Amino acid sequence: MSTTTSVPAIPDVEAFRDLIYDHYHKHGRCLPWRLTRDPYRILISEMMLQQTQVERVLGKYEDFIDVFPDFPSLAAAPFDRVLLLWQGLGYNRRALSLKRIAARITEEFQGKLPPSVDLLLTLPGIGRASASAIAAFAFNIPVVFIETNIRTVFIHLFFSDKGHVSDGEIVPLLDRSLDRAEPRKWYYALMDYGSMLKSAGEKVHRKSTGYRRQSPFEGSDRQVRSAVLKALLRKKTVSEAALAEMLGESLERVQKVLAELKSEGFISAREDGFTITS
Repeated sequence: MSTTTSVPAIPDVEAFRDLIYDHYHKHGRCLPWRLTRDPYRILISEMMLQQTQVERVLGKYEDFIDVFPDFPSLAAAPFDRVLLLWQGLGYNRRALSLKRIAARITEEFQGKLPPSVDLLLTLPGIGRASASAIAAFAFNIPVVFIETNIRTVFIHLFFSDKGHVSDGEIVPLLDRSLDRAEPRKWYYALMDYGSMLKSAGEKVHRKSTGYRRQSPFEGSDRQVRSAVLKALLRKKTVSEAALAEMLGESLERVQKVLAELKSEGFISAREDGFTITS
């Protein structure tokens, strides 16, 4: 039995590509991770860009690469040094995931990132979108993936009169329009067009069914987690009571956060307090 669908068609794929590429050729962003084909550097950039604005990543990316130029150097580094360099990017789980990725790539893949979406998906902190983006940018593999700027392009151009747009509706259009000869360049162009739309005040990405407004950082457990880790980076070893006093938080809340950080592998318990895991 056939089913109907509300997904629109792209009237002229070549005209659509011309529109996107024309903007890219005139206004494409020159970002340092676009100037390399090194899979390690591209993975670092993709991990940094998860839930983080490009401007913040620009202030950290090259310093991180200078200190940790490859998987073996990152795998061998003490975690507190990695975490210290990560400060300012937020979402510290990504730093821990990177450290674990580096160890696995060094041990199992001789320091070389595998050109396989399925294998990339087995690495810590890497979901379908990130794995596909790394495959496209590092290895020029024509895979389909969606992120917020790409959503913005397709919703703006093809779903302007629709209130709630799912990724499942966008994927067929993205698949049909994908430049399979140059997926790396195509995705850069799409992202830059979407970034331009957002800069112009376009907020159609909020029409996506996957859109979630980020919860406030101020007063959240995320803020307490960040403060605990910063304190441990400064003081090396701190007791529960001292942390609660330093942060102006209840002992119960600090104990809860410490238990979470310990279970996730961020910190270790010692007789005199807690410390960043080595």
